[in-house]
Amino acid sequence: MRGTILDANSLGDADLSPVTQLLDDWTVHGATRPEETYERIQGIDVVLTNKVVLDAALIEAASALKFIGIMATGTNNVDLDAAKRRGVIVCNAVGYATPSVAQHTFALILNLATRQYRYIDDTARGQWLASDVFCRLDHPIVELSGKTLGIIGLGELGLAVARLGQAFGMTVLALETQRPSKVDDIARVNLSTLLNESDVLSLHCPLTDENIHLINEDTLRQMKRSALLINTARGALVDSKALLTALDQKRISGAAIDVLASEPPTAEEPLLQVRREDLIVTPHNAWGAAESRARLIDQLKDNVLAWASGAPVRRVFPT
Repeated sequence: MRGTILDANSLGDADLSPVTQLLDDWTVHGATRPEETYERIQGIDVVLTNKVVLDAALIEAASALKFIGIMATGTNNVDLDAAKRRGVIVCNAVGYATPSVAQHTFALILNLATRQYRYIDDTARGQWLASDVFCRLDHPIVELSGKTLGIIGLGELGLAVARLGQAFGMTVLALETQRPSKVDDIARVNLSTLLNESDVLSLHCPLTDENIHLINEDTLRQMKRSALLINTARGALVDSKALLTALDQKRISGAAIDVLASEPPTAEEPLLQVRREDLIVTPHNAWGAAESRARLIDQLKDNVLAWASGAPVRRVFPT
């Protein structure tokens, strides 16, 4: 039985041995370019991928392929219909990064609310040394207590962020959905109300055909001028150009982004063109705590073991 990992570098320095000891033969690639994927999956029974695309043509051409393990929660990089036609089992990972992403989300919120990143930079450049009083209050600082946190996507991750908001004394609202809410203490409201009332709007929903550029010129205009936007979900939920325009026109106070529509980004990405004092961009590492990556590898191990025994534990779709 042969296995391959197509983009092991996406897991950083995490120990892969719990997975690589499972099969007779593993090939581990740090990264895989699109033109390399076909060759690297030939004769392979088990393929693990984080973001390397496995489209219908590749899946059809990989005659030995039996199992695809997605080293993430999102499944948009694998053609699930093609896998189903071939009888290839596909399993993703769920819930492993919740503490890490929730922590990162609130770190972004706190940085924007306190402008801490600006004070740190000012201090490093000697401004505190030059002060004629004991403190510096050059940038606005706001308290989160008493403010409203709006959540789009009140799943496991969104709820974790909501609970942190409540711990800071915030009122939490969430976007209403068609599914009944299992959370009694968080009000569900329509999008217009959520935009109008949120002091901090945080995105935690999956990307679908229906919500691409959910945050756009129109929705940004409905937000408070003092509002903060946080996106640790999917880059294409936010129209980058519209966000920059809103920041330029002071229609919102600030934004913090951990995800972009194209990753790694190109030099043309609008949000990376100019360093701004009202914008924080982190490199899609909200999920990347060491503990989070260890849990992910444990799930990958469990998925491969369960598949080998005939009972996948996190099957994306039924056979």
